[in-house]
Amino acid sequence: MIDELARAEAAVAACADAPAWALAERDLITVLDATHRVQQRLAAVQVAVVRELDGRGTAVERGASSTTVWLRERLRLDVSAARRLVGLAASLDVAPPGVRAALADASVTVEQARVIADTAATVSVTAGPEVADKAVDVLVDWARRFDPTVLRRLGTRILDHVAPDLADAAARAALAAEADRAARDRHLTLSTRADGRLRLTGTLDAETAGLLRAAIDPLSVPAGPDDTRSPEQRRHDALADVCRLALRTGDLPEHGGDPAQVVITTGYDALAGQVGAGALDTGLHLTPDTVRRLACDATVLPAVLGGAGQVLDVGRQRRLVTGPLRRALILRDGGCAFPGCDRPPRWCDAHHIRHWADGGTTSLDNAVLLCGHHHRHLHRTQWRVRLGDDGHPEFVPPAWLDPDQLPRRNHYHRRT
Repeated sequence: MIDELARAEAAVAACADAPAWALAERDLITVLDATHRVQQRLAAVQVAVVRELDGRGTAVERGASSTTVWLRERLRLDVSAARRLVGLAASLDVAPPGVRAALADASVTVEQARVIADTAATVSVTAGPEVADKAVDVLVDWARRFDPTVLRRLGTRILDHVAPDLADAAARAALAAEADRAARDRHLTLSTRADGRLRLTGTLDAETAGLLRAAIDPLSVPAGPDDTRSPEQRRHDALADVCRLALRTGDLPEHGGDPAQVVITTGYDALAGQVGAGALDTGLHLTPDTVRRLACDATVLPAVLGGAGQVLDVGRQRRLVTGPLRRALILRDGGCAFPGCDRPPRWCDAHHIRHWADGGTTSLDNAVLLCGHHHRHLHRTQWRVRLGDDGHPEFVPPAWLDPDQLPRRNHYHRRT
């Protein structure tokens, strides 16, 4: 398999170097169709490999919290693409062989294969595997004409074509299966963009969608005839209002031992020059006006950083040592420090680099932020953590994973 893929990669590389502008329009369309077929065939191979790796627990063995997280780091995917890949592998693992065969010979696309696999699973429960195989044959044929959205809609009545006597019972099962898929696929992803803004994407189940609309719709109406905001901007501002209302109740649970709060950070030179700009502990940058406005509504903890991100001073909100020490860890590490992990600070524990039982102190130089999974992983495996010359954590993998044991760092949270 490795040799064949190497030859395929070389062939594709040769095509990539060929000038597309020299081809006639008919030839361009032929090339487009051919690249699509190759892409689907490769997807079938990739899905089979992901299914095998997931079954072996390779990702967790190598320190990741899940196969999705490991694929994101390994293949440099966004988390949604990695999640879809793992989900497709799981669906095809239990699907009739015809679904995998259709994907392998490029009769269906990856998304069509996911739809057919989901539909076949529902039909198998209702009518048995033989009827499910017939449904797969029909859906594969329909896939030549219909995109995944239409194919899924047609699939809800597939038994009208392959087993009419069971159609009504299947319709009820399909509704239940759709509810299960909605629960399985629900997610919310927060991604920091290069310009410091936050991109919010996700899929809500029906109940949560109703709650969200009920909360933001009354706040999304135009404020008056002079309101020039677009509907999208009004919904954005409504979501911000809902968050402010929730914070003001004081009923939100503590995260990481701290209440809901705003931490503003600034470099020493910027502070001395009275520039006034700052950044939240999440890494998002704020204008001076925003900093002053937030200071009116929340407790602000002043923090001063040195040139390499070392904490010079952290403002104290209470006399307990754990409060400022934890805030110092957040300022330095930004979240779970284990390589490839994007867990935010409030999901993390403070880990003693030199264990307390071995005489380690509770100090910034002997602590690192780790999410629950990587905290447990570090304690029960041969990974080691230390502070580098610049004062930031680095992790040394076990020899079986990397014979050279080159130190690794987390690049998701670094600000300097």
